[in-house]
Parts: sequence; structure tokens; C-alpha cells
Amino acid sequence: MLPYPQINPVAVAIGPLQIHWYGLMYLIGIGGAWLLASRRLNRFDPTWTKEKLSDMVFWMSMGVIVGGRLGYVLFYDLPAYIANPTLILEVWKGGMAFHGGFVGVMIAAWWFGRRNGKSFFQLMDFVAPFVPIGLGAGRIGNFINAELWGKPSDVPWAMVFPPFSDPAQLPRHPSQLYQFALEGVALFLILYIFSRKPRPTMAVSGMFALFYGIFRFIVEFVRVPDAQLGYLAWGWLTMGQILSMPMILAGLGLLWWAYNRPQGIKNAAL
Repeated sequence: MLPYPQINPVAVAIGPLQIHWYGLMYLIGIGGAWLLASRRLNRFDPTWTKEKLSDMVFWMSMGVIVGGRLGYVLFYDLPAYIANPTLILEVWKGGMAFHGGFVGVMIAAWWFGRRNGKSFFQLMDFVAPFVPIGLGAGRIGNFINAELWGKPSDVPWAMVFPPFSDPAQLPRHPSQLYQFALEGVALFLILYIFSRKPRPTMAVSGMFALFYGIFRFIVEFVRVPDAQLGYLAWGWLTMGQILSMPMILAGLGLLWWAYNRPQGIKNAAL
């Protein structure tokens, strides 16, 4: 068993002002994505400036934050937020849903693309390789917050999370770190390497949807579901798995269409 590192969720405190690690992880993810995207900007569109890239990253980041929070509210704990709507604003306590953030990014990409002469999938293919940076940073934030831990386990790397988080004080899978490794590191390497060569429109987006869905579906088997939801069927199916299945199917569909659609359509911006 490994000891859980006792990290204060508050990174910096100046009087009443507190900056939480969870929020800093989002800034690290957004900044890292911007840095790598700027290195590929000329290949994407030589006419785009870094100022336009910054605008795109800003609006997509808003999509992640607003969509992620609203997605958690709608999919995971709607009754609690209806009873106390002010909880929606307390994002530093966690409670972000990737699938909601993904929808928010898609809306932002569609809107920004229309205003800047780019199709939806042109933008999604461009940004997809950089999204795992934010995903990985977010999972580290979950780990520091001691939330979203896994099932009890006797594996050598199991951890006992703090009593405020886990009153049972059982050794558990550090599932946040599994997700960091898969959704962050592995997904980044897959997409970054895949996108180094020119690919047909929608192929990179398809790879992102497919592998994120697979990785999330797998980790859900060792992650404890949200207490207010529990397992939805068969004693193992979780909300995360239900929301990941459409992504897997969509990813397969996008990849098939990217490589098999008629040549005239293949060369068109979609």
C-alpha cells in the first residue's frame, strides 16, 4: 500500500482569497494546450495569428468550464443543485463532467468556426490532440482533492484517502491516477503522433472520441460511482460508461466516414 500524499487543496491563500489546486490544474491544462497549439498553428492556417488562437482557446475553455459544470449538475446530482442552486458556482470543490464539457467545446467550436471561416471538424481536428493535457491536469486536481477514488483493493499501489473523503478508511484504487495515465498521457501520445501526418477531415476527432470513450469505460470498472447515483444496471454499469458508449460509436463512425466517404466530399471542409 502506498501512502496518500497529504496535499492542501488550497495552493495559495492571501487573506480571504484562496487559490485551489483544482482551479490551477485548469489553468495549467489551458496554458499547455495553447503552447502546443501555437507550435502547430502555421500548419493549420498560416493566416491565423496567435491572438486569434488565444480567442479560440478562450471560448473553448469557457465551453469546457460551463459545459462541464452544467453537465455534472444535469447528469450526476440534479436534485441537490435544484435544492441549493448556489452550489453550482462552487466549482473549486469539484463536480465537473467531462461529457458536459465536451458538448460545451463542440458548441464553442461550431460558433467560433462560423465566425472565422472554419468548419466544425476542421477546428475539432486541430484542437483534439491538445485536449488530453487539460484532462490529465484535471485528474491530478481530482487526486489532490481526494475525490473520485476507486474501489477497495489489495494491489500494492492502493491508497487510503483522508477521512473527510473516505470515512471507511479502506485501501483503494487511485483511479484518478489511472485516468491521468490513460486520458492524459496515453491519449495525448496517441493523438499527437496520429496527427503529425495529414489526415482526412474528421479522422483525428474520431480517434479522440473512440479512445477517450474506451479509456473512460475501462476505468469505470475500478472507480466508485457517485454515491447519489450508484450503479445503474447489473451491479456494474455506471453513468460514466453510459455516456462513453455514444462516444465510442461516434468515434468509429467518424473514422469510417473519414476514410470511406466519396472523394468529392472527402476534399470538402466539413
